[in-house]
Amino acid sequence: MDVEEYARVHLAAGEDENTVIQNLAGRITEIKHSRAGYTQAFARAVVTEVKNTQGLSGDFFSFAPAGVKMGEFGVGSRGKGDFFAHRQIARIIGKTSASVGVDEMDDAGAVKAGGEYIVCTVDGMHSRLSDYPFLAGFHVTRATLRDLYVMGAKPVMLFSDIHVADDGDVAKIFDYTAGITAVGEAMDVPLVTGSTLRIGGDMVLGSRLTGCVGCVGVARHLTARKSTQAGDAILMTEGAGGGTIATAAIYSGFPEVVEETINLNFLTTCEALIKSPVFDKIHAMTDVTNGGLRGDIFEMTETAQCRMVVKEEDAKALVNPRVQKMLDALEIDFLGVSLDALLIVAPKADAPEIIRTINATGVGCREIGYVEKGKPESVLISGGKETDFQPRFRESAYTPVKKVVDTDVPAFEEMQKGVLKASEAAIEKKKRVLAKLKRKERAA
Repeated sequence: MDVEEYARVHLAAGEDENTVIQNLAGRITEIKHSRAGYTQAFARAVVTEVKNTQGLSGDFFSFAPAGVKMGEFGVGSRGKGDFFAHRQIARIIGKTSASVGVDEMDDAGAVKAGGEYIVCTVDGMHSRLSDYPFLAGFHVTRATLRDLYVMGAKPVMLFSDIHVADDGDVAKIFDYTAGITAVGEAMDVPLVTGSTLRIGGDMVLGSRLTGCVGCVGVARHLTARKSTQAGDAILMTEGAGGGTIATAAIYSGFPEVVEETINLNFLTTCEALIKSPVFDKIHAMTDVTNGGLRGDIFEMTETAQCRMVVKEEDAKALVNPRVQKMLDALEIDFLGVSLDALLIVAPKADAPEIIRTINATGVGCREIGYVEKGKPESVLISGGKETDFQPRFRESAYTPVKKVVDTDVPAFEEMQKGVLKASEAAIEKKKRVLAKLKRKERAA
C-alpha cells in the first residue's frame, strides 16, 4: 500500500485533513499492527509531507499527463500498448552514437570500443514472483543473459537491483541473490555490483519484492534484428518457458510444471553457437519472450522491414510437452506467451548446419518459417492457410487475474493520442533542460 498516494488522493478529493489522518492510521494498522500512537503520528507526518508538495510547478516538479494509466494501456503486458509505449521511449532518447540503439527495439544495446562491441542489457524480475525470491532471481538472470547472448555477445558480468517493501522479510534479499548467483556461477558470469533499497522507502507498506538484473558483455559479430534479410530461414529451439510459465503454473494450480523451467538450455545453446564456425553465418537472433512469437515476430518485421512467415504446427512441436499440456488445459495461446525459446534468422542454406550444432548440445531445433520481401508484416500459416498473426492488446492471459483483466479492452486509438502527446512533452522538456545546462556552461 502506498500511504503517500492514499493521502494525496483523499486530500485532493476535498476530504477533511483529520479524517484522512484517522482513516490512513487505520489502514496502516491493518498492515503493520503498530501501536496506536505510532500509527497516528506516522499518518499525520505523511499528510504534512503531502501538503508540503502541493502547488509545486515547473519542469522539475510536474509533468504533462497522458491521461492514460499504465494498466489501461497495457504497459508491461507485452502487447500493442506496450510496444507503442516503448517506441515513445526510443523517441525521447533519440538517435545516438550506439551501434545498436533503443530505436531498433532489440534485446540489448551495443556500442563500439577498442575494436569490439560492448553490449549491455537489463531485465526486470517477474512481478508475480515476489513471494518466490529464488525463482524471481533465477529467471530474471537467465532472461538478461538470454538478451545478451542473442546479440552475439559473450557475457562478462552481472549487476542487480533489489527493492523490498517496508514490511518484507530481509531474507527475500538473500534468496533473490541466491537465485541470481545460481545461474551466474553455472555460466561462469560473476555478479559484481548492485543496489538494495526499500520500495518507496517509508511510504510503501507490505512485503512486495521487485528488482532487476543486468548484464554486460563483449561481441565481435552482432546478431541484431536489423540484419534479417529476405530469403532467410527462421529457426526455433525447444522452449519450456521461464518466469511467465513459472507464474502461470504457480497461480493456476500446476506447481509441478515449474521444474520444467529450471534449466540452462538456452544459454548453453548460445555458448555453443558463438564458439562454432557457423555463428558468423547467423544474421539475427532473439528470444521468444515479448508477447510470445506474436510479439517478437511483429517487432522484427518492423525493425528489418521484411515480411516474416511462421508455420504454427512446426512452432508448436518445439514447446515442452508438459508446458503445452498446461497451456492447453488453461486455454492459453502458446503463440502469445513467453516460451524462452531461441529464435534464429539465417540464410536457408546454412540452416542445416545451425540445427546440427544446436542438436549436438541436446536441444531440439527446427525451421519454423521464412523471411520474404514485401510489406513489413508477420504472417501465420495454420492448417495450410494464412491467418492473423498480429500481437494482441496484451500477451496471452496466463493467470486467473489476467483472464479477468483481459476482458477489459479499452479504446486503444484514443489512448494513443494522450500517450503520444505526453511523450512529445517529455522531449520538449529534455530540450529545455539541455539548453539551460549549456547556458550554465557558457556562463562558467
